[in-house]
Amino acid sequence: MLVIAVAGPTGSGKSELGLAIAEAFKGEIVNYDSVQVYRGLDIGSAKLPASARRGIPHHLIDVLDPIADLTAGAYARMARGVLTEVWGRGRLPILVGGTGFYLRALLDGLSPAPERDPKLRSRLAVIAVRRPGALHRFLRCVDPDAARRIHANDLQKLIRAIEMTTLAGRPSSVTQTLPRHKLEGFSVLKLGLAPDRAQLRDRLNTRAIRMFEQGLVEETRRLLNNGVPANTKALQSLGYKQALAVLSGATSVEHAIAESQARTRQYAKRQFTWFRADPEVHWLHGFGAEPGIQQEALRQVASFLGVG
Repeated sequence: MLVIAVAGPTGSGKSELGLAIAEAFKGEIVNYDSVQVYRGLDIGSAKLPASARRGIPHHLIDVLDPIADLTAGAYARMARGVLTEVWGRGRLPILVGGTGFYLRALLDGLSPAPERDPKLRSRLAVIAVRRPGALHRFLRCVDPDAARRIHANDLQKLIRAIEMTTLAGRPSSVTQTLPRHKLEGFSVLKLGLAPDRAQLRDRLNTRAIRMFEQGLVEETRRLLNNGVPANTKALQSLGYKQALAVLSGATSVEHAIAESQARTRQYAKRQFTWFRADPEVHWLHGFGAEPGIQQEALRQVASFLGVG
């Protein structure tokens, strides 16, 4: 069984390239973006509208309510079932997204870490608020290797590392070295988009402006009115967090746009770093909508599939 994975930073044209591959090789798109899985989070996640999907089936988009908290492990279990189902119908699965941790969980598996403990996580979150810096200091004591990798302000990763250390009875960094259960039965071709950095920066700046013009603040207001808590994980993602600040009166739309632009550029840089570390990625130096890039991608996919 064969599968294509399209990777790269946000704004690089992964959706366009995925559609081109799907049209050429009877494929179906399998999403691995951690925000596009949620219903109602459309503008801020740059979700491709159904009308723009060219009739190509898309999977794992709009599958969860925004109040859900989808772990990488849960995503991997869902996606593995989808890959098998798509291939079983004689179609080519094409993974498209930008959440590198989800892709790694799907293809390489995760370490056998303990399940989340909501009560412990809540206690740790309270400590983080009352005693800034305390979680990172504690992690330095119990798992110095993890503390060196995790920034003191990255609350989500700090809590998970301490949670794993506490529940497993060993440092989280040790747990992460244990054998993983890789995706079996599939061969994977990974294609990565690496457009010019300056052009990507301009595109991301423009996209942030367009999102607010298209109604990101109004979309966020609708989610709140429908009962989605402001502190839910989905609404802490890029764009929505800035829109929440506008709705609360904490900032202006202009400042929210500027912050979204800066945060998105930083996110794109982190994505580059993540995917660059994977030696199996075949890099295409341009945007996914460029004809030359699409032609090269289709050539590589045809060779991988063994078709003329």
